[in-house]
Amino acid sequence: MQLGRRSLLLGAAAGTAAAATATPAAAGTRRGGPIVIGHRGAAGWRPEHTAASYTYAVQTGADWIEPDLVPTKDHVLVVRHENEISQTTDVARHPEFADRRTTKTVDGRPVTGWFTEDFTLAELKTLRAVERLPAVRNRNTVFDGRGEVMTFQEVVDLARRLSRTYGRTVAVFPETKHPTYFRSIGLPLEPKLAAAIRRNRLGRRECVVQSFEPTSLKRMVGLGVPLWQALGTTGGPYDLPSTTYRDMMTPAGLAEIAGYADWIGPDKSSVAGSSLVADAHAAGLRIGPYTFRAENQFLPPEFRHGSGANDFGDAFAEYALYYRWGVDAVVTDFPDLAVMARD
Repeated sequence: MQLGRRSLLLGAAAGTAAAATATPAAAGTRRGGPIVIGHRGAAGWRPEHTAASYTYAVQTGADWIEPDLVPTKDHVLVVRHENEISQTTDVARHPEFADRRTTKTVDGRPVTGWFTEDFTLAELKTLRAVERLPAVRNRNTVFDGRGEVMTFQEVVDLARRLSRTYGRTVAVFPETKHPTYFRSIGLPLEPKLAAAIRRNRLGRRECVVQSFEPTSLKRMVGLGVPLWQALGTTGGPYDLPSTTYRDMMTPAGLAEIAGYADWIGPDKSSVAGSSLVADAHAAGLRIGPYTFRAENQFLPPEFRHGSGANDFGDAFAEYALYYRWGVDAVVTDFPDLAVMARD
């Protein structure tokens, strides 16, 4: 059945109520099918990392929600995909912060813009979130200016409120972003994250910690929550310059990861046509590929419909394929579609 953008939108809306009452898998377990993880919330439908995005993700059935963590100048963990915030907030429209625009070297590459570590939490709270991909998701720009920058604590509190509302455990899935860089400037992420996990008494059902940097994850061992090693497609983790992601996805590399982590999270392209799912399971690891999206430009050619790069293709067919391959979770901008495909 061919599904264009309009039919997917209607299907998502129709499935919202049913998906919201579905019984999800708990963090660290697999029950009732693969876990659906709302990537930065429901980033396909709302500006990412906002309360509206996280709430919509859970309303439409997401089992976990993903906050990316970066620090403020006063060392509070806030939720942004990157510490450079010109693409995800209205900071450029604030003349009082014009002199904060600068160029920094982050993980070995120059980045120009405004950075969370140059703002106090109070200053960041004066900003408002905007859609990161307005040319791709123009419909989301209607929400620009409506959400503020959230702290990690606020996401934990929201997840617990949503858990009570929907009668199921909603887990948080925090990622430590650029941990080596932040450690180098005196704003380490791990102690603050560990303190938040302990303070909130987050257990295995409520929290899974992820990072692309193995040394960051190893600093979190012993907290009693599952750990997730994220894997890129090229190069390797910044903290281990002699190691490649390709090395980490070999049976020997997976065995090493299993010594400190419970999950791997590869790019979905690393799963296609490979034995990675079977190899991960053989090593005792669960596997959750990223990032599933509905627009043609993010889908394999055989699942694209229409001529526009931003038209919706057959996202359901892609989910079905990966579910058949035996993945334990999917990380998606459209958790409603992933839940509908699963359930």
